Amino acid sequence: MKTLLLMRHAKSSWKEPKLKDRERPLNKRGRKTAPRMGELIKEKELIPQLICSSSAVRARQTAEIVIAACGYTGDVKYLDSFYMGEPDDYLKQLRKLPDSIERVLVIGHNPGLEALMQILSGKVVALPTAAIAYLSLPIDSWKNLYDDSKSELNEVWRPKEIIGD
Repeated sequence: MKTLLLMRHAKSSWKEPKLKDRERPLNKRGRKTAPRMGELIKEKELIPQLICSSSAVRARQTAEIVIAACGYTGDVKYLDSFYMGEPDDYLKQLRKLPDSIERVLVIGHNPGLEALMQILSGKVVALPTAAIAYLSLPIDSWKNLYDDSKSELNEVWRPKEIIGD
């Protein structure tokens, strides 16, 4: 059994319209919610063994804040393929993971992240910014993770429910 945490990046800023989408940073709300979600990961004893994140600025900043808040000390893989990635882009990267990794946090973007969660769990659930979905995967090896690997969606934590924002 493997554990997959899917996190949508925290809320990003639109203050500088000339910035490319990939370069948009977090806004004030994003900088407020990301640490609380990192604390939640720690409280739930779900600190990952690996973090895989989109290379977009808002996702990188989310990862850095979550890392500081949950006490994660491992590696972070920043992947260009997760920026605007489709479910298959996420699955391809996850299948490359070593089997010694039991728990992974993926930080990415919608609509691909919600679509991945739907494919794996069979459930249509909204992932607003900074939300985290906690899935249990019925596999022993990451290479066996396919779109028909029906996982259990254990929980979805949304910032509004956690901190009222």
